[in-house]
Amino acid sequence: MIILDLLLNRQPFCEMSARVIDLSATKVIEGYVSASAITDIYYLANKTIRDKNKVCSLLERLLQIVSVAGVSETEILAALKSGWNDFEDAVQYFTAQNIEVSYIITRNKKDYLSADIVVVEPEEFFNLE
Repeated sequence: MIILDLLLNRQPFCEMSARVIDLSATKVIEGYVSASAITDIYYLANKTIRDKNKVCSLLERLLQIVSVAGVSETEILAALKSGWNDFEDAVQYFTAQNIEVSYIITRNKKDYLSADIVVVEPEEFFNLE
C-alpha cells in the first residue's frame, strides 16, 4: 500500500509514493482511499509507530489530501463472489470500480491480474502517456 510506504517512510518506496500523494495534494489528480483501507492503515501504522496520537494526526493530514471512497454491501458482496485470492484487494478493486477511477496505483499488481481498471506501480504511473 503506497500510503503506508509514505506514512512509515518505507525505503526505497517512500519517495515515489510521496510523489503520487503530492499530485493529489496539488489537485493534479483526485486521490482516493477506501474506507476499509483506512482501518487497515490505522492498524498497521499504529503497530509500527506505537503512538495513537501520531497515527491519528497522520491520518487526519492524509484525509486533507485524498478522499475516502465508501465501501458498501455491494462492494463486499462483489469481492466475496469474485473468486479473487486476496479479499482485501478485491474490496479495493470493487470500490475503485464503483467510483469509476482511471487507475489503481499499487506495488501489489499481481493481485489485480483480472482487473478491468488499469493497475500500475507508482513509477509506471509517471511514465503514462
